[in-house]
Amino acid sequence: MTALADSHILIAVGGGIAAYKVCSLISSLGKAGIAVRVLLTDAAQAFITPLTVATLSRHRAYTDGDFWQGDQGRPLHIELGEWADLILIAPLTAHTLAKLAHGLADNLLTNTILASRCPVLLAPAMNTEMWEQVSVQRNWQQVQADPRYHGLATGVGLLACDRLGPGRMAEPEALEIAIESLAITGGKRDLVGKHLLITAGSTREFLDPVRFIGNPSTGKMGIALAQAALARGATVTLIHGPLSFTPAFPQTEKLTLIPITTARELATELDRHFPDADWLLMAAAVADVRPTTTAPHKLAKAELPQALPLEPVPDLIATLSQRKQPHQKLIGFAAQTGEIIPPALGKLERKGLGAIVANPIDQPGAGFGSDTNRGIWLTATQQIPLPAGSKLAMAHRILDLGHGCAAGVSI
Repeated sequence: MTALADSHILIAVGGGIAAYKVCSLISSLGKAGIAVRVLLTDAAQAFITPLTVATLSRHRAYTDGDFWQGDQGRPLHIELGEWADLILIAPLTAHTLAKLAHGLADNLLTNTILASRCPVLLAPAMNTEMWEQVSVQRNWQQVQADPRYHGLATGVGLLACDRLGPGRMAEPEALEIAIESLAITGGKRDLVGKHLLITAGSTREFLDPVRFIGNPSTGKMGIALAQAALARGATVTLIHGPLSFTPAFPQTEKLTLIPITTARELATELDRHFPDADWLLMAAAVADVRPTTTAPHKLAKAELPQALPLEPVPDLIATLSQRKQPHQKLIGFAAQTGEIIPPALGKLERKGLGAIVANPIDQPGAGFGSDTNRGIWLTATQQIPLPAGSKLAMAHRILDLGHGCAAGVSI
């Protein structure tokens, strides 16, 4: 969460059972040393107490009873509105949503919103029938027409009312990613109308049903790229290898997830989706070689070859580079050890890319499996350091640089 190190986050908790979920988010931010303040509506206090959130945030909680009791002797909603760099309302109830849509201010939360200018992240939660009401959907669309407001659509799941359907609040992990993205970008939506094709993780090239040639890539960097792109309004197709964890994504129709296992499967999906992509970000660690044959059954030890016959895997991004259209941008990734720039520049030219990201996998806090990363953005004319930070922060920096990236040249 390094991108939030200097941010002031105000979390406003509404009156709904989903309020309990916010506690883990407050705890995570508090443990990371992020400056967090929590505001509870009167209805929220029926679900969680001021003492709970004060303990988790390492700071007093604010309620409507504190309205005229700011820490500096000024009205509290003015102080909080000036202090906050970002406000999260979670859970957002139908009642508070209606107030936001019409600019009403009758409690500490809504007065603070009107006394501030920072981005506001909205995480609604309510019964399916309530969420699907025409009036509620009208208010939801109306607030999102205001560039200050950034909504996380509800998910589908089992609700507290035992109804299975939409209305479930976004999970704490998705809220945390959305907060960090807003802190980094200020809420810009510079990828609206763009289709980003992103690959992530490793491929597995099988000798038999239980043995394969692979690598340690976890897919975290590619997933971070997808999370960042969605936050900026892009439509994303994410093709990913086997994952050992469940990525946190918002509920959205703009995301398509395609699982693959082998390089051959990846090639098939790239062929299918590349023609419709504006950008290709090839973050997957694709195998360079594979066994020439794959046994249909598990080989006994005595059957294992003393020397394993291998064949090269076709260079997928280099192949796509020959087919790209003038508007398409191809961005590669090079996981390197030792001196990382010369081999990455060689790949940039050889594969006909617009840019390549080289990262040192032999350095602490970078590379496979790490939650952080660093590297260098390389083009034919640029060498720009990507400083150490979360993979989400690095993903946003890559997208920033991608706007100025040329499409590259065919090889």
